[in-house]
Amino acid sequence: MDQEALKANLNGLERKIVMMLNDYKSLKDEIRTIKLENHELRTDLRKRDEQLANFKNQIKITKIVDYINPEDESISELKRKVEEYIREIDNCIAHVSQ
Repeated sequence: MDQEALKANLNGLERKIVMMLNDYKSLKDEIRTIKLENHELRTDLRKRDEQLANFKNQIKITKIVDYINPEDESISELKRKVEEYIREIDNCIAHVSQ
C-alpha cells in the first residue's frame, strides 16, 4: 500500500473511533439517566406501598373504633384515645417519610 492509501485508512479508522467514542459517551449518559430514574421510581413505589399499608391500617383501626359501643362512657374515652393515637402515628409516619 502506498502512503496515501494508508493515510486514508487511518483517517477512516480515526473517524470511526471518534464516532464510537461519542456513541459510547451518549449511551453511558443515557444509562446514568435511566438508572437515576429507576432509583427514583423505586423510591416512589416504596413510599406508595408504605402509604397504602398505613391506609389499610387506618381502615382497620377505624373499623375497630366504629364497632365500639359509643353509649358507654369508658368506651367513648377509649375511642377518643384510639383516634388520638392514630393522629400521632400519622404524624410519626409523616416525619419518617420526610
